[in-house]
Amino acid sequence: MEVNYDVPVDFERRLSNPASSSAKLTVVIGDTSFLEEKGLLVQSCEYFQALYRSGMKECYQEKIHLECLQARGFLIALAILRGEQPILDTSDDIVEAIECAAFLQVSPLTKHLINIIDSDNCLLMYHTAATYGLMELYHKAAQFIRDMYSDFELEVRRTLSPELVSYVESLTPCTFAAVGAHVACADNKTVHAASRTICYLDDNSDSWDILTDLPLEASSSLAGVTVLDNILYIVGGVHGADKEVVDASFCFDVTTNSWTKIASPNQLRYNFSLTGHDGRLYAIGGECDRVAMSSVESYNIEKNTWGFVAHLPRPGTGVACTKAIGRIFVCLWRPMETTEIFEYIPNKDTWQLLTTLIRKQSYGHCMVGHRDNLYIIRNGPSADFLRCLMECYNLTTGQWTSLPGHYANSKGSLFTAVVSGDSVLTLNRSMTLEYVVDGNTWKTRRQMKGFPRSGSVWTFLLRLPSKKTV
Repeated sequence: MEVNYDVPVDFERRLSNPASSSAKLTVVIGDTSFLEEKGLLVQSCEYFQALYRSGMKECYQEKIHLECLQARGFLIALAILRGEQPILDTSDDIVEAIECAAFLQVSPLTKHLINIIDSDNCLLMYHTAATYGLMELYHKAAQFIRDMYSDFELEVRRTLSPELVSYVESLTPCTFAAVGAHVACADNKTVHAASRTICYLDDNSDSWDILTDLPLEASSSLAGVTVLDNILYIVGGVHGADKEVVDASFCFDVTTNSWTKIASPNQLRYNFSLTGHDGRLYAIGGECDRVAMSSVESYNIEKNTWGFVAHLPRPGTGVACTKAIGRIFVCLWRPMETTEIFEYIPNKDTWQLLTTLIRKQSYGHCMVGHRDNLYIIRNGPSADFLRCLMECYNLTTGQWTSLPGHYANSKGSLFTAVVSGDSVLTLNRSMTLEYVVDGNTWKTRRQMKGFPRSGSVWTFLLRLPSKKTV
């Protein structure tokens, strides 16, 4: 291509703030033309960012031909850039989307592909990402396969090259881990030291082994606990009968086996929900001085700072919270007998009512996401917590379905459920249960040793170093 170095003097300003430019660009792929805002493309695609910094003559053209793409892949990318959640229900859709994400370096499209990895498409995602060099998707798809390797091993060895098989097998699978509700130590004295531990379930020996001890200042009682990018975060909590708020927050890095103290939220809180998404933590609702709150704070992990974001529509304590296909959801109760599901939309900083569930004498107490389904686990009628009932809300169709049967808390507390691949792991003191999710049924797959602690418990998944890999 011919190079023209006479870049307009205001070009860098327009590039740094592409939304200020309303110029249109025609992108031609094969016999299909797309008329789009140049700013949208420059803002989200590294290909166009590099092109418009190059000073080449294409910087000034109103039409660009892309010879190496399929029109369908570019159409999917445009839908993502507009904030849509397109369904990729064919192999061609997935292959062409990966091709476009790799060629144009469309980060939002790559994130969307990662969010929709499942047991039906993970092998195709992995192989295609390797072919086109989309390394982030390549790694995430390989991790997903590794977590379900007992189900996939025969197909992996039959369909993938030795190099791809070797990479999957070199990865560490997720491990089921838990911590009980323990208060901070008073005056730096060790209180119930034997129980102030984070444990993981060793599949080989069917035993709960100690991973690490909680820091002396940390409390997991009514604290916020979550894992993001394989780092465990414990924020806030209480100690003492008077529920004195703990002004200390920590993160644990399993690769270095070390704890680090991090900034605490601006508003001290307990009995709140903590979730991680896209480099940030969100502390949602909770209590302070026994008063329920609607405030929400976001923690920027890179900057170690907290800032307030959009409040919940109303105060909520211990609200059920989960993620599905890269989106954040919470359950809020509204008397009488109403459970409302809200979605937090980060780029708009708003909470949006998604759907409402009304069930007699029952509220949603736990929620887990699997594929594009939200599973709402609720108490039985008359607050019978020995009977868990379950409803499924499909994000794509907007339809509710009641799952058949019931699930007894005496066998496995579903209020602590976490999802790994197509499995849901639950536990209580008596046993750990693994369910296999198959549409509108949860089938018991295996029973393991119960968690040797009484009271409330937090559960999560971690990728442990090889010496502790199960």
